[in-house]
Amino acid sequence: MADRDGDPGDEQRRHQRQPVTLLVEYEGADDLVSDFTENLSTGGTFVSTGHEFEIGTEVQLVLSFPGLLTPLQLSAVVRWTRSGDDEQRGVGLEFNELHGETRARLEEAVQLIGVRDPSVVSRLCKVLVVEDNPHVAKLIRDGLRGSGKRAFGDDLAFNFKTAGNGSDALELLRAEPFDALIIDIYMPVLDGVSVIEQVRADPELSRMPIIAVSAGGEQTRGAALAAGADFFLDKPMRLRQIIETMQKLLTLGGGRQ
Repeated sequence: MADRDGDPGDEQRRHQRQPVTLLVEYEGADDLVSDFTENLSTGGTFVSTGHEFEIGTEVQLVLSFPGLLTPLQLSAVVRWTRSGDDEQRGVGLEFNELHGETRARLEEAVQLIGVRDPSVVSRLCKVLVVEDNPHVAKLIRDGLRGSGKRAFGDDLAFNFKTAGNGSDALELLRAEPFDALIIDIYMPVLDGVSVIEQVRADPELSRMPIIAVSAGGEQTRGAALAAGADFFLDKPMRLRQIIETMQKLLTLGGGRQ
């Protein structure tokens, strides 16, 4: 597992009795359930982190993934550390009180997560963003994540993957399920119009909702819509446009449980 939280801070390091927090964010529900079954349920785990901890440091381990309404929390103590490069560095944790009623509650929560119970897991919309400009891709991801709760409510969460060219996008679309596609028209290797045409020609993908984006003006808009895009947004885009278009888009396909 990998630490996704910020530096615990000098103040916390000076007062080790105050637990520091490590956030572990999984890609999806199945990853958390699998890790619990194989590792966490044994009473401890290894967390990859670049932060330095002293042996005996109390840690609050927070487990989450896109769509989990209430992250799982485990109290733990650092029992050993490992140095090395970024992938090897980390800490070995031993959980506190992972037995009795505490363990039963945790196992029940993991079981509900496994079956995607709506009381603990919101509906998930998995979006592929095809954009060779990483700043634009980040704008789309952060915009939908940050404003998603206000715009879509607590019952919908977003999960994203990105591709930097059209060829990679098609490989991802054929390898795993997505609920929506947001694609720039001017892409390297394979342009967006060609990707849209191939998606519409594939029986497994033909009904996928698609937002095309570009700075190419009316001619590009016409080409994208003719290829099969459901919506077209001119660059530079505004966050409100992305959210409003996604709201319309979800009526076409909806999100997976």
